[in-house]
Amino acid sequence: MKKFDVKKYILAPLTVAVVLFMWFVPASFFGIEGLTVVQQRTIAIFCYAALMWMFEIIPAWATSVSAIVFLLIAVSNKGLTNPEMGSLVNFRELMAAFADPIIMLFLGGFVLAITASKVGLDVVLARVLLKPFGTNPKWVLLGFLTLISVMSMFMSNTATAAMMLAFLAPVLRTLPADGGGRVSLAMAIPIAANVGGLGTPIGTPPNAIAIGQLSAMDINIGFAAWMVRFVPVVIIMILFAWWLLQFLFPFKAKDVKIVINPDEHHEMDWKFWVVTITFIATILLWMTGELTHLNSNVVAMIPFAVFALTGVFTRDDFSKIDWHVLWMVAGGFAIGTALNKTGLAAALVESIPFGSWSVIAVLVISGLLGWLLSNFISHSSAANLLIPILAVVGTAMNEQLGAFGGVTTLLVCVAASTSFAMLLPISTPPNAIACSTGLIKTNDMAKVGLIIGLVGVALSYAVLLIFPFK
Repeated sequence: MKKFDVKKYILAPLTVAVVLFMWFVPASFFGIEGLTVVQQRTIAIFCYAALMWMFEIIPAWATSVSAIVFLLIAVSNKGLTNPEMGSLVNFRELMAAFADPIIMLFLGGFVLAITASKVGLDVVLARVLLKPFGTNPKWVLLGFLTLISVMSMFMSNTATAAMMLAFLAPVLRTLPADGGGRVSLAMAIPIAANVGGLGTPIGTPPNAIAIGQLSAMDINIGFAAWMVRFVPVVIIMILFAWWLLQFLFPFKAKDVKIVINPDEHHEMDWKFWVVTITFIATILLWMTGELTHLNSNVVAMIPFAVFALTGVFTRDDFSKIDWHVLWMVAGGFAIGTALNKTGLAAALVESIPFGSWSVIAVLVISGLLGWLLSNFISHSSAANLLIPILAVVGTAMNEQLGAFGGVTTLLVCVAASTSFAMLLPISTPPNAIACSTGLIKTNDMAKVGLIIGLVGVALSYAVLLIFPFK
């Protein structure tokens, strides 16, 4: 008997019904003053993409490509639109999602991973970096989480994830194909990269945005003061993630060992040393961006150029790039562009009556809103939207907020909440990089992302309420 296809007969029609409802319902339904036609269309397309990604009705990359086309037709200045419908999005900005600087960083990361595997550097890296953690899979998993989180405190979390992808493959090859351990190791990349960025003021842009806003209000937070509060949060969350991943995706057998043997097919010839030197130089440039003023996205293209010029990366290697991941991420960027350029994101935030709420409600809901928004638009965009508005709200409520650490707690908690946004493959670049392994299902990522997100936001609040900034 043929199995009933839930996606085809229930979830797909449900998604279509929700999208059509959002598209045609009277604007007053949303309760947002002055909602324009293009903003309502953006809501409908946003719902389409979110539901398609969550239910996996079609491949994630197909959802992204179709969402971009819908946006080009429905809300761009070259679509079936006119200026009377509201603020239109320049069609070039939507198409530019396919070549966003972060996409270039992904491309550079994939090229690094492909060439490292090609010359055998991935095996050497895996053996050296994971040697202190032994051969027991659970300790290797902790090693992954620890290495990635520490590196993400001082360099781009996307760059860290892209780099770690290079030596994940030889580790995965040692595990059974049908075991949950492979999923655990792949999931370790986005969890540690996102959480690790919270540990320092420079670990992720929202941290710097909050600190900058507070500095403008004559409230200064030092590097050490930030780390004293948030490095413990990172440590606790990494240990929690270590337990959670083993619980949800256990390794298949207790006696399995991760032993990475040198690949006899690779010699340390000139190509090996070109890749090795370039790999090290790329990491150093990523880590010293504050000194060199080289953006991490620009740095990611350097190895691509070097490998192309030297012939290490050839035309045949292009087929090994996970192009579907790049198109999937592009859809997330395009939707974020539409939310911002149509004014919808700002309208949503401004429609929230923060001033009429209690202090507890403002603290809790602002953090949850920061976390929720960051799952669908870039963490930096979410912070840039919320923090200036909440700075005004916090200043007006400063006396009531005094018992909770003042406006500082409010803004820092919002910044912290963005680091725990990892529900979907498009929520953050490290999520997409992990999805390129082909091991992670969207519903598994959503399950882990929801648990890590809520626990992480709650823990950040607890730390700041118990140990507020002075």
